[in-house]
Amino acid sequence: MLFSNTIITAPYEGNSNLMPLILEETQPAPLAEANIGHRLFKIRAADCDGRRSSANILVSRMYAWRGYQSTVAPAAAVDSNNRITLIAEDHNDTIGTMSIGFDRPEGLFVDDLFPAEVEALRREGRRICEFTKLAVDGVVRSKRVLASLFHVAYIYAHRLKGFDCLLIEVNPRHVRYYEKMLGFKTIGPERLNRRVNAPAVLLCLDFAHAHAQIERFGGQPELGSVERSLYPYFFSIKEEAGIVGRLQFTALRDVRRATPRRMPSPYRLDEEPLAQEQTPRSAPLQRANALRP
Repeated sequence: MLFSNTIITAPYEGNSNLMPLILEETQPAPLAEANIGHRLFKIRAADCDGRRSSANILVSRMYAWRGYQSTVAPAAAVDSNNRITLIAEDHNDTIGTMSIGFDRPEGLFVDDLFPAEVEALRREGRRICEFTKLAVDGVVRSKRVLASLFHVAYIYAHRLKGFDCLLIEVNPRHVRYYEKMLGFKTIGPERLNRRVNAPAVLLCLDFAHAHAQIERFGGQPELGSVERSLYPYFFSIKEEAGIVGRLQFTALRDVRRATPRRMPSPYRLDEEPLAQEQTPRSAPLQRANALRP
């Protein structure tokens, strides 16, 4: 089981005047501060069939609400070392999800629609990854949930695996939001994404920019009224370091559990094998026999 423990537990913030990235502007009214301010949610890896199923159900439901098509990735793709799915949970309810895809010889989903643009980045020596299948429940209007999903995904991709360039496909009407809230830049024109049967634009985020913004604004939600981005709702640099350490420890533990254990030696390294130990033990008897007439 990969990264079986909770990655982070965080509180909702009370001031929730926002637009989740997957949703339109026409949404249910935000939850009252009294109901959301003291609740907690968890970010976890979807490392079992139940969590992956919950993530797929949420994606399908939110995509259908938007009029998008949705296809469920085969288990082999979900379980590979090149793709990780994160979920946000409130108690046992999945309220958000996002998948991380790491570049590999077979390519990424973004290669299907924007092959020339993606290949140009590879020729520049960029290590690229993609975030896909983002969905946030329509009743959860919290910047902290969305920012936490993005921050943990950033930690996996950049801090743990060393990728430096993020690609996403978004609906053209959401381009401005991504540019303003996270610092993405448009690098690919509008095209029809046949996986969801909707138009898409290719956006790129340099993780160096994300790191600088996290270092400057992370862990300071009180700046949200001044800094009009998601970065004040990201974790602080100190909290990020704690998450990195926890994930590194968990990964090492899982590797050790998966490695077959060697049987202990029947003797210490400074001892001779048992068969050779019989010689000194028989010496007194040999001396006694030599003294007999």
